[in-house]
Amino acid sequence: MKTEFTPEQLTDPGLAEANRILRACVHCGFCTATCPTFLIRGDELDSPRGRIYLMKEMLESGRPADEKTVTHIDRCLGCLACMTTCPSGVHYAHLLEIGKAHIEATYRRPWRDRALRWMLAKIVPHAGRFRFAMLGARLARPFRALMPDPRLRAMLEMAPRDLPPPSRNDDAQVFAPIGEKRARVALMIGCAQRALNTDINDATIRLLRRAGCEVVIPKDFGCCGAMTLHMGRDAEGRATAQSAIASLIAADRDSPLDAVIINTSGCGTTIKDYGHMFPGDPDAARIAKLAKDVTEFFDAFGLPPVTPQPARVAYHSACSLQHGQQVKTAPKTLLTQAGFTVVEPENPHLCCGSAGTYNMLQPELSAELKARKLATLAATAPEIIAAGNIGCMVQIGSGTATPVVHTVELLDWATGGPKPRGLETAAS
Repeated sequence: MKTEFTPEQLTDPGLAEANRILRACVHCGFCTATCPTFLIRGDELDSPRGRIYLMKEMLESGRPADEKTVTHIDRCLGCLACMTTCPSGVHYAHLLEIGKAHIEATYRRPWRDRALRWMLAKIVPHAGRFRFAMLGARLARPFRALMPDPRLRAMLEMAPRDLPPPSRNDDAQVFAPIGEKRARVALMIGCAQRALNTDINDATIRLLRRAGCEVVIPKDFGCCGAMTLHMGRDAEGRATAQSAIASLIAADRDSPLDAVIINTSGCGTTIKDYGHMFPGDPDAARIAKLAKDVTEFFDAFGLPPVTPQPARVAYHSACSLQHGQQVKTAPKTLLTQAGFTVVEPENPHLCCGSAGTYNMLQPELSAELKARKLATLAATAPEIIAAGNIGCMVQIGSGTATPVVHTVELLDWATGGPKPRGLETAAS
């Protein structure tokens, strides 16, 4: 793609990077075939290629973002299926971050949009605040039909009927390995996940210890920065990411880590990008290099001894895992090794509509994608649905009676851990 940035513009590192990404695009349109919003709306501007043109024009001209551009960029899930499909290696994820940051810096949204986005940015990345907000949402849920804004109704619809008590396993500490020590790892404990489902970290810790890992829960560890970065709040997201890096590096300096284990794939995509986010920072590069999805780690490290658990499991591949991190086969391989019969829905590359805060900010499109995903999952006749990301689990679980559990919970169960609580609840 031909670009016309001025020499002065190209002194800005962000615009220089945007220029490199744009020049890689050859307008082929392969991305449109796998873009969920284009498949639903059929509008070129709701495809990656269309959005690339909008961002190119906006950034080249140096003008503030306009309503048209913002509308179509906001509709992007950030699922990155386009990057998996692209034959030219266009790094759409980085271009999208640059475009969103420019929008947030130059466009004044309507006051309701500003209020909702501010609320999400100040609540969701903080486990304590998010837990408190979910308790309030549970009380307001019976009155959701009275809400004038469909986004507020969507937020109340998402509120779980029950919240688990906080897990003390998420407190800063070190868990000794069971048996001979084979590795020292840090566990990225997440933020929203700690409020919504404490079983995931508990199962991860048990599985790692059983495999001979010393597990470190770092001190002062909070959000990785993913959510605010994806909302275009660049300074806020970077500050949070730097804090996460400092916390993990402190654990690494106490005694070198062999890996940083991540069991919420949306966070993993961001943490693996820290080296790009902070060029020239050896600490950021170190953490990015250590970052491993829990299934990616065990695919190489090996599972503890397995007692097979025969069950038919439909595996839902989170976009952030299959497209963002290109981890595609490891979860299915491990589940098969654990004795499960693994099936996959039609069009597994398509998003379920969760996409961070997307299901709250774009509820209509999200609902359509959820319905499509639920239909393809149901067609596999599963006994269990497994996923590797809490957002997908909440999204899918809100529309099916089939129990939805994290992949690591099933691996823990098959290697000596308890039966996942989600399965026990469904059975009762």
